[in-house]
Amino acid sequence: GSRWEHQRTDGSQIADTAGTVIDSARPSRLVTTWEDRTAQTPVTPSKVTFLIEPYRKIVRLTVTHEDLPDQANRDIAAHGWAAVLSNLKSFLETGHVLSNTPWEMP
Repeated sequence: GSRWEHQRTDGSQIADTAGTVIDSARPSRLVTTWEDRTAQTPVTPSKVTFLIEPYRKIVRLTVTHEDLPDQANRDIAAHGWAAVLSNLKSFLETGHVLSNTPWEMP
């Protein structure tokens, strides 16, 4: 039931996305609602599940984003998640985020 929000990194403190925690089973599972605060018309929140599990000698993170309203929104979400997860991987491996904003790259 806890609220969460994603604030921009530009210092503006603008939260483009927010939601509510639906389920949490530390350290392996987190399920949240996902609400786009920039949408022109109200949209039913979608759901994002983060699953962390051992895989051989490494750890696998699976992100599942469900209940998106249409294919256009699925495409936008897929592009965004690919960028965010690429940035996360770089940070975990090197201690530094990518030098360019990954969600703005083609």
